[in-house]
Amino acid sequence: MSPIVYVLIAVAAAVILFFLFRKPAEPALPEKPEPKKLDKRRVEEGEEAKAPKKPAPEKKKEEPKKDASAERPRDEAKPAAKKEAPKPIVEPVVEEKAAAAKPEKPAAKAIDDDFGKPVVLDPATLRKGLSRTRGGMIARLADLIRGRREVDPALLAEIEEVLLTSDVGVKTTQALVQRLHERLENKELGDADKVWAALRAEAEAILGGGGRLRLRQKPEVVMVVGVNGSGKTTTIGKLAAKLKAQGKSVVLGAGDTFRAAAVQQLEVWGEREGATVVKGKEGADPSSVLFEAVNMAKETNADVLLCDTAGRLHTKANLMEELQKVRRTIGKALDGAPHETLLVLDATNGQNALEQAKQFKEAIELTGVVLTKLDGTAKGGVILAIADELKLPVRYIGIGERAADLREFDASEFVEALFAGRDAISTEAA
Repeated sequence: MSPIVYVLIAVAAAVILFFLFRKPAEPALPEKPEPKKLDKRRVEEGEEAKAPKKPAPEKKKEEPKKDASAERPRDEAKPAAKKEAPKPIVEPVVEEKAAAAKPEKPAAKAIDDDFGKPVVLDPATLRKGLSRTRGGMIARLADLIRGRREVDPALLAEIEEVLLTSDVGVKTTQALVQRLHERLENKELGDADKVWAALRAEAEAILGGGGRLRLRQKPEVVMVVGVNGSGKTTTIGKLAAKLKAQGKSVVLGAGDTFRAAAVQQLEVWGEREGATVVKGKEGADPSSVLFEAVNMAKETNADVLLCDTAGRLHTKANLMEELQKVRRTIGKALDGAPHETLLVLDATNGQNALEQAKQFKEAIELTGVVLTKLDGTAKGGVILAIADELKLPVRYIGIGERAADLREFDASEFVEALFAGRDAISTEAA
């Protein structure tokens, strides 16, 4: 071949090579694949390829984040108020109040509440109620002791005579005078004032500290017993009035079914004081009536049930046995009942009241005594004999017709009113 041919071939090859090498140089556009690399990264991170278009809104979201963070507290304030107010704060407070309320009514804190305690105690009323006893026994003692220059056994013998004739009773009088003799031998009775003070101290020691009832369970069942005319039904009515005045709920059991007037009298007290009265037909079995009364007190959640019983002679064995049956029936209706059994005695009966108390105590278990009509007798000294010989607390004393005149017995208050000075006695006599 000629050289020209070689030259042409070389030129053609050069042109071809030129174009061949120029085409691959065009991918100077490979920088566009950078988004593809970003896409790959986003794909590797689990994002879609279209996501790169939304990076800018992320900055916008940062600003709303501040707004959102500012708004969130507003939104969250509502649920926060709901969570904080009702659940963590209110419930504990209610529980604390409930826990504090339980002890007051029963206690129940085991309940320990006043049973008919008056709002105001008036010492002058008690002194007036005891004026007859003060004008009898106490006035005579005052005449013996006041102005006495010498305190000797003869004076003590005279004191003994006054006590015996004032229904204090033989046993109690002898014990009291014996203690005075011991004081005299120990030279503790140097003058009349010391004798007077010794009498007061011995009387208070015999009477004890007092015996007002306490409300310890619901219902508190109180059975009231005594002879006809002692004042049982009236005492029950007065107790109901005192309890209602304290806001207590009361049920009255008309267990004296043999005396129609007793049921009617109890109904009058019930209507007056707003107390429920449970009664039966005239002549009905008193046990069944009081059984129903206990059930009524339980159903109505009453604070106190006061059970009246038929008056009976303490010398009649069959009547006393029936009283035992009534007491057993009440116990069947409510375990532990009656919680109190009060014997009502008429103070005007003097030593006969003491004999009644002895017979009742032998027949049934007594927990206390109510001594009525002290304002109408000079035989108030019998209260010393009852407390000393029976060892029973005197719960209440009656010194008048009003409900307030059924007074809670307090030994120190009673002795203070009973053993007043001669000036007070003289004023009352005038």
